Amino acid sequence: MINYYGLFVTIHVLCAITFVGAVFFEVLVIEPLEKQLPAGMSEQLAVAIPRRVRSFMPIVVALLYLSGAAMFWVRFSNTEHFFHTRFGVLLSIKVALTFIVLGIFISALRAVGKGTMDLCRFRYTHRIVAGLMLAIVLLAKGMFYL
Repeated sequence: MINYYGLFVTIHVLCAITFVGAVFFEVLVIEPLEKQLPAGMSEQLAVAIPRRVRSFMPIVVALLYLSGAAMFWVRFSNTEHFFHTRFGVLLSIKVALTFIVLGIFISALRAVGKGTMDLCRFRYTHRIVAGLMLAIVLLAKGMFYL
C-alpha cells in the first residue's frame, strides 16, 4: 500500500499556516490598523476582510481537520499504549484545543449568518482563537521536543 502520510502532513501544515496566519494577521495587523484609518475606510475593511476569508476558510479548516485525522489514523491506529506516552498526552491536549477552536469557528460562522456578529464579538473571537492557536502550535512542537 502507498504511504500517504507525507501528503497528509503537507496538506495539514499548509492549512495550519493559512488558518493560524489569517487569525494572527487579523489580530496583530488589521485590528490595530483599523484604529488609524478614517471611520468609513475602517468599516469597509471590517466588512471586506471577513467576507473574503469566509470564501475559502471553511475549505481550509475542513482540510486541516481531515488531514489531521488521516495522519492520526495512518500513524497511530495500531498503537495500544498511545495515551500512556508523553507524545500521546500532548497530542490529546492539542486535539482537545483544536475542537474548542472548531466550536468557536462554527459559532462565529453561525453568528455571521444570523447577523449577530458585531465588531466587539468579532475581535474577541479572533483574540481567543489566536491564544488557543498559539497553544496548539507550541504543543505541536513540544510533542517532538519535550
